[in-house]
Amino acid sequence: MRKVHKILGGFVLVALFLVGCGQKGTNITYNPKNYGQMNNSAQSQKATMRPYQVNGKWYYPTTVTLGQTYDGIASWYGPKFHGKKTSNGETYNMYAHTAAHKTLPMNTIVRVTNKENSKTTIVRINDRGPFVAGRIIDLSKAAADEIGMSGIAHVKIEVIGFNGTISNAMPLNQEVFARSEYKVANTQQSVQLSKFLVQIGAFRKQEGAKTFQKEHANIKGYSTVIKEYILDDAPIYRVMLTGFQSEEEARDIISSLKISGAFITTE
Repeated sequence: MRKVHKILGGFVLVALFLVGCGQKGTNITYNPKNYGQMNNSAQSQKATMRPYQVNGKWYYPTTVTLGQTYDGIASWYGPKFHGKKTSNGETYNMYAHTAAHKTLPMNTIVRVTNKENSKTTIVRINDRGPFVAGRIIDLSKAAADEIGMSGIAHVKIEVIGFNGTISNAMPLNQEVFARSEYKVANTQQSVQLSKFLVQIGAFRKQEGAKTFQKEHANIKGYSTVIKEYILDDAPIYRVMLTGFQSEEEARDIISSLKISGAFITTE
């Protein structure tokens, strides 16, 4: 019935993929499950759709909605990486309209507007990055040229399609569309890759997990659930809070609860 404290931070099963991330050749550690095995849809997700780690920081691809916008600083990558592999296994072509983003689903189509001159371009996400503080997207050379970027620029990013297809529900600048490489058709309204949970306890005995679950039921309106995994050929019962809409929301609850060893996981 004793709580397994070591499990909370120590035994993490990860899948390693040495991915030639276009802009830096960064090695990315993908995490299909924080530890243990469980049959669910996350196990079958492509590695590039799962949470991953770069330089000690975790990134969580999550729910993305058509029309969603982001503001930030864009950079670009060109000749040095031309012909090398991107994170999803494609060959980087600096003359194609593609880009790297840290968390958007692969093959998401976004419209990028240079806020300094209002020029726009349309790109498809096929790489991970840029892993530089403060930067939101890494454009191909062709896309950077199209919006008048010589170095970095303040941009607005708008999600206009998924799976390599622009949604016909999105307004398009016809001049930009004429130069884009992507078709226009009906698309889904959103993509959900990760559901965030916060693990607050882990037990070898199911009875201990149930007791702990009752003690921490309905914390600040979140549900408490038990999920069974297999670790070292034996069951492990993980007690988790659910109902978070983002990584930031999950981190806020960890900070406020101050439960030793609590951490974010996804499904």
